[in-house]
Amino acid sequence: MTVTSGRRERKKAATRQRIADTALQLFLERGYEAVGIRDVAAEADVAVTTLFSHFASKEALVFERDDDFEQRLTQAVTGRTPDEPLIPALRREIQALVRHCTADSATPIWRMINGSPALREYEESMRLRHAETLAATIAADPGLSQTTTASRTIARFVIDAYSLAREAPDPDAALDEIFRMIEAAWAVTRPSGNPTGPAGL
Repeated sequence: MTVTSGRRERKKAATRQRIADTALQLFLERGYEAVGIRDVAAEADVAVTTLFSHFASKEALVFERDDDFEQRLTQAVTGRTPDEPLIPALRREIQALVRHCTADSATPIWRMINGSPALREYEESMRLRHAETLAATIAADPGLSQTTTASRTIARFVIDAYSLAREAPDPDAALDEIFRMIEAAWAVTRPSGNPTGPAGL
């Protein structure tokens, strides 16, 4: 049963990736607005219902690593060692994500996103969702002892750091500058008399 289940999951993942790769290729070749869901399904050789079982919308086809992005951020919080500070762990993950998204191969994709109101709106809603998930993860960590407001504020700062650095001429320098401010904000939230806490800054 485990072998069968594993094979099924691999096949499902392969189909999902094929759909996403096909969609991106069509979007870049013909323009995002000129390509419909049926076009993608036909080119990927899947039924429209199959496409929608993997992707909730046309916009989601462009941001197919959305879930992975979110999981990497939450893992940066939950996967760090007990004595590892939170903010450097988040900075390290954001830096890796920014470097991936500023590679030369990503330039045409971001040009397409910036040129589409629908994709820009989707990206904004996606960022807000990531921030709320990250905030909930921070708030749930017993070693951090943060209020909901503090957790949401820091999470928003971190998500915005990704967007701002990605658009900056020098992403690494931008991250250095932004995370100095985030660390300062985080320090203010620590309990009085214990500015860093056991797993804080």
